Amino acid sequence: MIDNFAGVYSGINYNSEKDTLVYALGGLGEVGKNMYCFEQDDEIIIVDAGVKFPDDDLLGVDYVIPDYTHLIKNQHKIKALIITHGHEDHIGGIPFLLMACPIKKIYAPRFAKALIEKKLSERKRINNPEIIEIKGDSRITTKYFTVGFFDTVHSIPDSLGVLITTPNGRIVETGDFKFDLTPVGTNADYQKMAYIGATGVTLLMSDSTNSEVDGFSISEKQVAQSIMDIIRRTTGRLIISTFASNVHRLSQIIQAAGACGRKVLILGRSMENVVEIGKNLKTINVPEETFITAEMVNMFPPNEICIICTGSQGETLAALSRIANGTHKNIKIMPGDSIVLSSNPIPGNALNVSGIVNQLVRNGARVMENATFQSLHTTGHASREEQKLMLQLIKPKYFMPVHGEYKMLKLHAQTAVETGVDKEKCFICSNGDALVLRNEEVFRANMRIQTDAIYVEGRDISGLSTSVLKDRQILADNGMVAVVVCIDSRINKVLCKPGIVSRGFIYIKDNQLLIKEAENLVYDALKEAMKKKVTFNDLKNCIKNTLEPFLYDKTNRNPIVIPVILNNVEVAKKRYQ
Repeated sequence: MIDNFAGVYSGINYNSEKDTLVYALGGLGEVGKNMYCFEQDDEIIIVDAGVKFPDDDLLGVDYVIPDYTHLIKNQHKIKALIITHGHEDHIGGIPFLLMACPIKKIYAPRFAKALIEKKLSERKRINNPEIIEIKGDSRITTKYFTVGFFDTVHSIPDSLGVLITTPNGRIVETGDFKFDLTPVGTNADYQKMAYIGATGVTLLMSDSTNSEVDGFSISEKQVAQSIMDIIRRTTGRLIISTFASNVHRLSQIIQAAGACGRKVLILGRSMENVVEIGKNLKTINVPEETFITAEMVNMFPPNEICIICTGSQGETLAALSRIANGTHKNIKIMPGDSIVLSSNPIPGNALNVSGIVNQLVRNGARVMENATFQSLHTTGHASREEQKLMLQLIKPKYFMPVHGEYKMLKLHAQTAVETGVDKEKCFICSNGDALVLRNEEVFRANMRIQTDAIYVEGRDISGLSTSVLKDRQILADNGMVAVVVCIDSRINKVLCKPGIVSRGFIYIKDNQLLIKEAENLVYDALKEAMKKKVTFNDLKNCIKNTLEPFLYDKTNRNPIVIPVILNNVEVAKKRYQ
């Protein structure tokens, strides 16, 4: 639902021929699956197509993607998919989107382009679109839209903000950004941002991820200096874990290790891919002899080794977790090893990270984490003062915070008001809410775009239903009970007492009385039900309706009850003879 900060605007009807429509299919009320759409008449421009990684309660789910139904219905209108940078929450949904509807052209900055090409090369059945490299001075023109760009600073090279000129006003979508006055890589184009603001912006859509964080974020170079100091002081083997997507951090670590005479081993498939692309694009610019393979580790003294690996968030199958648990094929923790976690735990991951740290220390390693006195990590997203700077540079007439949970969006809107944006011109939207641009004014639309979260298992984009996920959660929490019943439908009779099998619910050997009582209860209920004509569905409902309340009353748990009805005399005889 759109929270019109002051609640004064009522929805207006959208005129598809004259108005410009703005809506998000993902990225609002959540951190991830960013996807923002701009529609006018017979044209749609899409900015970003990301995924969201599932929470722990989404059992068996690999990715969460937006519902593409609206785009599928209007695929003839799609003129371009524009990518702001190469992180998974902005490019990870591209293969799924291409499976759902054809996209002829993808425009992406250099590093993102390489990552997308690598991603699509691993999925042979997708019809690959033309991928066109864009830079800060690039321009894309369609019948209704003119799209320009400006350089921003983020934790990955080649990050861009987007300026979209429409017949009804100009829109700026910042992408992910921060302001770093001593950046690693390309600096933000302050002059272009200021010029865009001076020439007029109707609507600003800005990154809200760190709305709750006061002040300015620390510079990436400050983190690099801290890591260099650690590498110089460490006398034994060094293992550093960070985000594979933080290319600038990886580059700084590799260069520091090389400068200190250490060989570098990269562990983790995603990190290996990023480093390979970084080397090809000269973003990671060190001699090839700096790198070694896992089989070569024991050929060098410990003080000449630096291992850089995935797993800084305690992911179960990541390299650091396997090293800590002693299940990694090549690397085992040795007393004297030093471990550096160059990251902060994402909310919800603190317990996993703590478990890994404890296991590493138990194995004899020394673990260093980010702290006030030791800057081992900095964010790639703008803190509150940086958000204010973006607002002051762009000077928007209307404001729509994006890329964040609701509380982040709300705080960012309050920040916008502090910088001079009219409170009544701030829109806090949900995925599917639509704004209308009309003659350089912005209104909420009296409509919603169909959108929902699609839960992807493997590569099947049809999605798992919420009922499937609910069943998985019940199985995880309460287990299951299967009830096997043999009947003869010709004479409408239960042939013998049902058999009950339990998995993950109770230990059957210790609960024989409960099982017998349940079998008798179901048997009596079925005999009563079959005194009249019934269907198989009636029998299944009878079993569930009888057994579920009984089991809850006895155990205070709700297992999934699965009725299995065998309608065959011979089967019954073989089973119970």
